[in-house]
Amino acid sequence: MLGIIDCMSPHVIEDIEQFLNAGEAYEIQDGGIIYKDYVCIILGAEIETAEINEHGKTGSAHNICFFPYLKNIKNFSNEMKQYINNITLSSQRARLSAYNLIDIVEKHNGILIPAHCFTPHKSFYGNCTDRLEKIFKEKYSKVFAIELGLSSDTSLASNLSELDQKTFITNSDAHSLPKIAREYNKLLVKDISYKELVRALKNKDGRKVLANYGLDPKLGKYHRTYCEKCEKNLEGKPPVTICNACDSSNITTGVLDRIEIIRDVGVADPCYPGAKGLAPLQRPPYIYQIPLSFIPGLGKKTIDKLLSTFETEMNILHKASFDDLEGVVGAKLAEKILKARNGNITIQEGGGGIYGKINV
Repeated sequence: MLGIIDCMSPHVIEDIEQFLNAGEAYEIQDGGIIYKDYVCIILGAEIETAEINEHGKTGSAHNICFFPYLKNIKNFSNEMKQYINNITLSSQRARLSAYNLIDIVEKHNGILIPAHCFTPHKSFYGNCTDRLEKIFKEKYSKVFAIELGLSSDTSLASNLSELDQKTFITNSDAHSLPKIAREYNKLLVKDISYKELVRALKNKDGRKVLANYGLDPKLGKYHRTYCEKCEKNLEGKPPVTICNACDSSNITTGVLDRIEIIRDVGVADPCYPGAKGLAPLQRPPYIYQIPLSFIPGLGKKTIDKLLSTFETEMNILHKASFDDLEGVVGAKLAEKILKARNGNITIQEGGGGIYGKINV
């Protein structure tokens, strides 16, 4: 199943209608579009909302909205025109809060998932609030999953007790084709459809997320706090809130540091005793994967050669043996791929919009 989050744009809707009419794809009863009998497309929209926290501070956050049928997202698009200046863009900024957006999404049979929750720009925890429940209020129970983002993982997000009952998902947030599936989720479902996806995200009827696959958060481009004046990551035990070189507060707060500031798990804080006293969900494993583009020495031609042999990047990163890899790219590069797979690497942490780097 592949979620595409610019399906609210009228231009994209037109494209979808064309390949449906041409017989290249068809909608299914349980929601989703089967394309060329191979992949189930989940129709989505990424909406930026405007938030005001309890201190009167304004911020913006991204929300992923998924819908079962083309008619649902078309109707959603038509309604959202009154809140959006340019409905044709792939990611739209709406003049409303997520508190109001979630009702509109549900009206059109959709679900809302807070996107890349901790990044310093365009996210709830990053620049809007220290608790999602303060944004969604009595509607917080309608949010049953959050997207972790490239600079976070399960262990980091688990420092917030209000997320104890929320499913964690790891999505690629791909802005180009090669980045699709740099993060993804392995699901236990009966079939590929929108209905089964929602059941898995809700941990319902035996469906569930079996594993999250994603970057080591150190590789994320907002993992550590970054000094805009010195143009470098700030070192030291988190949270770092001021540059230790120039004393500047002109910083971009990293995900690691932000979570340390707002965490309540393991911290004596009577205001946040947990998710209504419920035991946390049993989390699936979070499996680190190093995309081929991060591995030194693997250029585009070499990556294309690997893909032509092993078909998918998942097969290369997780399954191909040393002998098989050596036969395609030689022993040196095969060894690098296996070291990245096994975690035998050092990482230069990312921050300030710059991805981390690995040394094999």
